[in-house]
Amino acid sequence: MTYTLEQFCADCRSALQADPGDAGREAISNNMQELLKNEAFVAEHLGPQVADGRHELYRDPELNFVVLAHVDRTPRPSPPHDHGRSWAVYGQAIGWSEMKVYDRVDGSTGPGSASLELVEQFRLEPGEAGIFGVGAIHAVERSSGGCCYVRVTGEDLEVVPRLRYDKDNTQAVLVESLNLT
Repeated sequence: MTYTLEQFCADCRSALQADPGDAGREAISNNMQELLKNEAFVAEHLGPQVADGRHELYRDPELNFVVLAHVDRTPRPSPPHDHGRSWAVYGQAIGWSEMKVYDRVDGSTGPGSASLELVEQFRLEPGEAGIFGVGAIHAVERSSGGCCYVRVTGEDLEVVPRLRYDKDNTQAVLVESLNLT
């Protein structure tokens, strides 16, 4: 039987109710990989007829997590950034995403002067998922032939203060509403 978006959202809810921490996010990651096997889901929400951009698929009214489909047909890197007090699970559907994970090594946590050190790099291929915990600093480079993925965030990032990092100028900038992925 095919694993549907509705089942996935219900399973996200159950996983977070059972454990809102690492185990809940791990369950979401595992279920995301199952959802990405559903070719009809991928075609409907991430196929060629879907406009570029971010599309909300589900918002949980009680737990506040959000399920989003991202369609990026033009390669566009994201600068290093965090998701503030939220976490994120990325699931690759089409193309690939090169993920870079950083540690902030200057001893600060807020905006201002900031030094980053690359600590991990990996590629998400179709069907794979990756977890970024609260405060994790990461950057994303997307495949040139088009990149589509699903992302679950612990809450709506449009209302979560978070940081974007300018590595060239060694600065962290506070953003409160910016479409970072």
